[in-house]
Amino acid sequence: MTHIRLVRARTITIAATFFIVTLAGCASSAPDAQNASRDSQSKIAGAAPLDAAISGPQRSDRARARDVYRHPKETLEFFEIAPTQAVLEIAPGGGWYTDILAPYLHDAGQLYEAQYLSTSADLAAEDNATDTAYRRKLASAPAVYANVVVGTLHAGRFIDFDAHERFDRVLTFRNIHNWIKDGQLDANLRAFFDALKHGGELGVEEHRARAGTTVQQMIDSGYVTEAFVIEHAQAAGFVLVGRSEINSNAKDTKDHPHGVWSLPPTYQGGDVDRSRYAAIGESDRMTLRFIKP
Repeated sequence: MTHIRLVRARTITIAATFFIVTLAGCASSAPDAQNASRDSQSKIAGAAPLDAAISGPQRSDRARARDVYRHPKETLEFFEIAPTQAVLEIAPGGGWYTDILAPYLHDAGQLYEAQYLSTSADLAAEDNATDTAYRRKLASAPAVYANVVVGTLHAGRFIDFDAHERFDRVLTFRNIHNWIKDGQLDANLRAFFDALKHGGELGVEEHRARAGTTVQQMIDSGYVTEAFVIEHAQAAGFVLVGRSEINSNAKDTKDHPHGVWSLPPTYQGGDVDRSRYAAIGESDRMTLRFIKP
């Protein structure tokens, strides 16, 4: 799958520095070259553990059936997740990605999970129920999940752990639309920016709306425009460094009566047109990478 990457300003600086050092006859000692080599080795070493985590017995058959739509290996590789990193996932829900990240980061990395608690009393009750079920799941398999640290994100603040400049990666999958509805998108993005180390990255996957979709339509349908996500991430201080079509779906017409929830795995319309929605598959999604300079 082709990734469309943006050129980072710092890459130009590194390239220029490397050229000057080469002329001086000491390129082999350049710190940036050494770091690049270590990063490359880390990616190669991480490929087999990631495959093992994805194929591990901790994942249910129901979860595996969604791999064809969610592309976990390609997505995590695009986000450049390494087994030695400190990673924070936001709003893990039932733990679809936790099942992969927990064993992958178990030995040499750190996995933190922040369940989202809405500022709306009605939605908060549902969020608390999700959190209770999630913690019960983790407690049921300590060999896999014992090292996972679980906290809460509420009103733009992390509760239960100190997040300040702690993480190499912050990840969120299909949550942006909920935060728009809750009026917390900008506060959350600022919290993610603060939680990342300088040079750390935010990985975003979200249902993708057509350009020109209004904010109210985004809230009602669950589909969000790429331009909206990028604008708000940049306002929080992030710089867009990559976008991918890994999770795109050209079959998704995005005009369903129940929005994105008409499609699998939700099928909010029940049996009405179920076979048609099954043929479409899961939603068309953007996959974006942002860096904290």
